[in-house]
This record gives sequence, C-alpha cells and structure tokens, in this order.
Amino acid sequence: MIWNIIAALFSGLAASLGLGGGGILLLYLVLALHMDQLAAQGINLIFFLPCALIAIFFYTRKKLIDWRAVWPILAGGVLGVGLGVWIAGVVPALWLARIFGGFLLLLGVRELFSRKEKPMRLEE
Repeated sequence: MIWNIIAALFSGLAASLGLGGGGILLLYLVLALHMDQLAAQGINLIFFLPCALIAIFFYTRKKLIDWRAVWPILAGGVLGVGLGVWIAGVVPALWLARIFGGFLLLLGVRELFSRKEKPMRLEE
C-alpha cells in the first residue's frame, strides 16, 4: 500500500513538472504490480484527470496558458484519443506493452542526445 502511494506521489510530481508522470505510473503498474497494460492505461487516465485540473488552475492563475493555441491542439488530441482507443482495442496487450516500451526508449535516447534550447517566454 505504501509503495502505491509513493508511486502516485512521484507520478503526480513528474506530471506537474511536465515530465510525463503517466509513463512512471504505467511502468509501476505493469512491472511492479503485474497489471494488464490496458487496465494500467485506464487507471493512468483516471489518475491524470485531477492532476490536469489542478495544473490548469495554477498555470491559468500565472497566465502561462495561451488559450488561442489550446483549441486546435485540443481538437487534435481528441482525434488522437479516438484513434488510440480503437488501436488499443485491436492490438494485443503484449504488443501494446512493447510499443509503449519502445516509445519510452526512443524518448529517453532523444533526451540524452538533445541540445538544451532557451526556454520560450510568453509575452506579457
């Protein structure tokens, strides 16, 4: 039970920093708890909702969200979710886990070898 709380704490912390806390939570659920990939993804989505709402609240208060840019990105995200749910329904769980692992590996390699760029500043 304590490990579940610790995993959730670190996932929430990573998510609030924009580091992909869902990846951490998925790895914990699948590797440590031996949960099915699809069930872990469902739990991750439920976990993400309150974290996202809290982050939106604070980022909006600090005027760090460009709402004009949000809407087209949101539309693309909704389409991507529909496609992802359909793919998850037709692809075997073992392959979903392999695809997810490969995706994490590619992201990790990219981060290791990418140059740091200057952070973008929003105009005030």
